[in-house]
Amino acid sequence: MKYKRLTKEQFEALHQEFSNFLATQSIDKTEWDAIKANRPEVAEQELDVFSDLIWEGVLTNAHYLEHFSKNHIFLFHCQEKLIQSIVLKSLEPEIDFMQKEGLQWLSDNLFTDTVEIHLGKKEYDQERNAAIFDLITQGAILSDGQLYLQINGIIQS
Repeated sequence: MKYKRLTKEQFEALHQEFSNFLATQSIDKTEWDAIKANRPEVAEQELDVFSDLIWEGVLTNAHYLEHFSKNHIFLFHCQEKLIQSIVLKSLEPEIDFMQKEGLQWLSDNLFTDTVEIHLGKKEYDQERNAAIFDLITQGAILSDGQLYLQINGIIQS
């Protein structure tokens, strides 16, 4: 397995897609039930293959990630060959970026000496989707890129 198995909730949400996946292998509901009952290791393999297919599609289409912690915000722009990052760090320990008030504070103090801004870019040291998956397993979430683009636009101007 290249990534990780989808959760039960994710499988339930992708029920139709999973049915279509099984159908491409000429497996109908009756046969799937028999596989689960009589050959659970084959069922496990099918779940893993489907999970990897879903992850591969999601990761291929991922362009922005965000990771918020109490005093840091990590914003990533995932390009084809490299990943760019903007890291915002509050130097005021009581500020919490996980709270609405912390984000308002950031907006008010972005260009003061209480906020450090670090820009970076790095070529992937592994396959692109695997690198993005690693960031997700460390707590990053997929994003529409609005915050990255907004901060980057302010910094560049």
